[in-house]
Amino acid sequence: MGGFVGRESELTSLTGLLDRVRATIGTDRPGRCLLVRGRRRVGKSRLLETFLDASGVPALFFTASTQGRRELALFAEEARSSTLPGADLFQGVVPETWDAALRMLDRALPVDQPAVVVVDEFPYLLADDPSLEGTFQKQWDRLLSRRPVLLVLVGSDLAMMEALDTHGRAFFQRGTELIVPPLSPRAVSDLVGAPSAADAFDAYLLTGGLPLICDDWPSGATMWEYLESAFADPTSPLIVSAERVLAAEFPSTAQARDVLSQIGSGETTFSTIARAAGGLQATSLERALGILLDKRVVARDLPLSAAPSRETRYRVADPYLRFWLRFVGPHLAEIERGRGDRVLARVRSDWSSWRGRAVEPVVREALARLLPLGPLQGGAVGGYWTRTNHPEVDLVGADRGPIARRITFTGSIKWLENDPFEQRDLAVLARDTLEIPGADASTLLVAVGRNGVTAQGAAWCLGPEDLIDAW
Repeated sequence: MGGFVGRESELTSLTGLLDRVRATIGTDRPGRCLLVRGRRRVGKSRLLETFLDASGVPALFFTASTQGRRELALFAEEARSSTLPGADLFQGVVPETWDAALRMLDRALPVDQPAVVVVDEFPYLLADDPSLEGTFQKQWDRLLSRRPVLLVLVGSDLAMMEALDTHGRAFFQRGTELIVPPLSPRAVSDLVGAPSAADAFDAYLLTGGLPLICDDWPSGATMWEYLESAFADPTSPLIVSAERVLAAEFPSTAQARDVLSQIGSGETTFSTIARAAGGLQATSLERALGILLDKRVVARDLPLSAAPSRETRYRVADPYLRFWLRFVGPHLAEIERGRGDRVLARVRSDWSSWRGRAVEPVVREALARLLPLGPLQGGAVGGYWTRTNHPEVDLVGADRGPIARRITFTGSIKWLENDPFEQRDLAVLARDTLEIPGADASTLLVAVGRNGVTAQGAAWCLGPEDLIDAW
């Protein structure tokens, strides 16, 4: 199904939970609660709509917004138009409280067949009234769990949704969690018709695995063909998706957005971000970084070695947002006035160097996935650097992180357009490895090359075809 490449496991999980509801009809508590989280525009709502269409069971799909008390009227409106057997109970009625709305929902549910109720953007309701978490939990325990219903609470605020199932919170141990990730590089490859694994990684760095952008990519088109068409259309998903995500995540925190822009432009350390943000005070920067880290928009990395380090680096966690902040966001005005060709020229000029950095966390994730199947050992995969970036090693494998007991391997990534990973690249890696605390001359070496590896002596050689097998 177009746009659902790579979603088989999520659909299987949803179907399995509904089957459990069906199998326990007639027992005391056949209901099941599911907490779904994933980044904005990653396809959560579409996944659930597809699941509902395939299941054929009575269902209610309500999407919360930020309209305060009007939410109850909107909920009643959706309930009236739902396929629940008691939908007519909401006819001409707007409940005054969520307690009342959930009691009405209980009466509208079937008793002899399974049903699904989806509350999308659940964190919007909690932001407006934090007590609703307890309200939903109370009515779930008292009423809804006694019905054959799969209650699905969905949210894009990753930290808030993750916290719902933690100790001391209302839904602790009451719900199953389902994380909807972006599409993997392999799924992106299938969806855009990438001619090679190397092209698939390029497409992944552009789209971040967001289904809406992948759907917009004509199957078989090259990256440059797609960019030319996307930059010519100010309403293309590549152009507008990031702005919509940022508007939803940071409606009133301009300082966090400014800090994010500096990180997206290439600043990685606390001091350089502060300078680039106009000399931002340390306390203000810490507050902004805290917001960005809490929302999982920014990731914080530490060097991986046998010694502690304070050389923290920050990066934009999502590849697509990283691309947008670097190449698109600062030049939206040019795209809107029909000069996307100038933006495309900048991408062509800087693509190779930008891609070399952007692909590093993707390669690390792939390597971590491949370790159980490969010739090397390790429980953590990261990188190593110093304040001066001499040395700087792309890949470090260890028994744990960020402070390891044992370094198991080091590696270098040469993600170049034409050149392979050569013997001199391996020699530089061997030299730099000796400066990593915990590594020595016996530490195994890994060579990763976009155009293959010609060097001799590496314990493991990997190219794009090998890496994409991680997914």
